[in-house]
Amino acid sequence: MKKTPGWACQRWRLKLSAALLAVGFAATPVLAQEDFPDVGEQVPITVLINASPWFSGYEAAVALYEEQTGNVVELDVTPYSGMLEKARNAVRGAESTHQLLNIDGGWTVEFYEAGTLTPLNEIDPEFKLPQEVFACGLTHWWNAEKRWRTPEGGALYGVPPNCNTHMQVYRTDIYEQAKLTPPVSVDDVAGNCKAVQEASGLYGYVTRGERGSIRFEWSPYLLAHGADIAADMENGDYTVTVNSPEALTALTKFLAILKGCGPDNVAALTQNDVIQLMAAGKAAEIQVVVAAMSSLTDPAKSVVAGKLGAVPNPIVDGKKLPSPIGNWVSAIPQNISKEQKEAALAFLKWFVSKPAQEAYVEAGGVPIRGDVLEPLADEQDYFWVKAYLSNLDGAVSLFGYSEAAEVNEVLGLRLNQALIGELTPAAALNTAAAEIEAIFRKSGRKTGRLPDLAE
Repeated sequence: MKKTPGWACQRWRLKLSAALLAVGFAATPVLAQEDFPDVGEQVPITVLINASPWFSGYEAAVALYEEQTGNVVELDVTPYSGMLEKARNAVRGAESTHQLLNIDGGWTVEFYEAGTLTPLNEIDPEFKLPQEVFACGLTHWWNAEKRWRTPEGGALYGVPPNCNTHMQVYRTDIYEQAKLTPPVSVDDVAGNCKAVQEASGLYGYVTRGERGSIRFEWSPYLLAHGADIAADMENGDYTVTVNSPEALTALTKFLAILKGCGPDNVAALTQNDVIQLMAAGKAAEIQVVVAAMSSLTDPAKSVVAGKLGAVPNPIVDGKKLPSPIGNWVSAIPQNISKEQKEAALAFLKWFVSKPAQEAYVEAGGVPIRGDVLEPLADEQDYFWVKAYLSNLDGAVSLFGYSEAAEVNEVLGLRLNQALIGELTPAAALNTAAAEIEAIFRKSGRKTGRLPDLAE
């Protein structure tokens, strides 16, 4: 990170000062250096981080940290597909080469149960997350006795670098031309996507359909219909319910929207593909994670910058139910020295501070503090904030158990087969339910599954 000293600080200092002063955020220059925590001189650390839409904001925050403190942070930037294996290798070796690991929220329980991460209060008993930090699905807490991620009786194991929820992002100009209002319900999405597609010639609705991501993309529809993967996992009931009639309705409608309004190759679309289709002006509406906002709102990267609006995830029967969250957790391995653990925690303390989070949002990141994000909600440049906060309120992570990676693989395969027509929606859910039940049974869970759906 020493290759670009000062650039990030200078860039966001000018832009953020204007934005925050405009909303009365600060009466004095924003970057009053004394507001940043003094974390002292620390040994160098290496951070494992994925190449994601939120990386540019994180990179800028790290550059500012180095500039302010003189401490060195190396970033090991890795494709998403290689993150889990690298994190596993780091904690299983004699000594980790990474002092800070960004772990997908869906993988965290595997690490918690294996005892490979360090509770932050083992390093500093006085450390607490600021109360302004969002709950972020509580994926950074672990109650070992209950085997669940909760602060109730649990230990703090990390800091979320983001709270990634979905949003529905649409072209305001296309919607105005078609004389449509932004979609609120699942049925609105289905009707609007065809209407804007016919009116504009653009893809009416696009989201990821490839095997590795389709489960997460379907999740807002699953939860909106009051369905879930299993019955009551928090309280130990792993009866598989993903083949419920409600889940079938959710999948049938989701697939109809993707097939009716998306590209022919929707079953192969990745997150970058979805962002590019919108950025290039080829889509009227997309479902995308909030981390994509930095790319879509940058005129250098997006021809539709300034033409976008955002709404929360679609609902069913007027009821707002929890949204899924797909965030990350920055955690510290056990197999490093005391000095390295202290250095990693020093960076986390700095990162969650208000000035650092202000830098983060201006550089393209999505802050994890309410007192940084909420004042921007009425600013045009931050048109997405209200939709994001609505989805974040009560957001849940669907994978609070150690078998998460296996279950995700099962669902990814079967949902993708349903999308390409190899399985009917009912057959896909029946097959997935049987396979997930087998995974839970092998682990000794209290499990079972609903009767098969009619195929």
